[in-house]
Amino acid sequence: MIDQETINALFDMTYGLYIVSASAGEKMNGQLTNTVFQVTAEPPKMAVAVNKDNLTHEYIGQSLAYSVSTLVEGAPMTFLGLFGFKSGRTVDKFSQTRHKRGQTGSPIVLEHAISAFEVRVNQTVDVGSHTLFIGEIVGGEVIAEGRPLTYDYYYRVMRGKTPRSAATYKPMDMKKEVHRP
Repeated sequence: MIDQETINALFDMTYGLYIVSASAGEKMNGQLTNTVFQVTAEPPKMAVAVNKDNLTHEYIGQSLAYSVSTLVEGAPMTFLGLFGFKSGRTVDKFSQTRHKRGQTGSPIVLEHAISAFEVRVNQTVDVGSHTLFIGEIVGGEVIAEGRPLTYDYYYRVMRGKTPRSAATYKPMDMKKEVHRP
């Protein structure tokens, strides 16, 4: 079992909050995540970690493509909850948000987003509960001006919660607020 000091230190890791989306034919799904990162500059590659139980994981595995929408600071909790706490198996998330289909066929969330990327997967890595999908960025765009929403802002300012399927999930009793000078 990991100790409390290590858990507190993990919350100092900086992350953004993103919506990762994919499609399987006409079906689309997206999820809120904070585990997206650029891995190389030339060629530009990106990686995302997705829980194996999530519908988005299934769709990325089938299409070998995904999109990433960078969320804006101030995105409403109701919107974040749609992609963070509701399953695409029971809710059509894309009927409730502004989006478009990209060149890979992946849906790109435009609402409350400041930028977006499309990625074609060329490598997967099994990391236990999650799969790391790595691929080449095939397109990107700036959607609007604004500050990117960070996990720190979501957690400390907005008092957001983390779903069990998140790579950074810790039970609430394990989280201890750390006050910095």
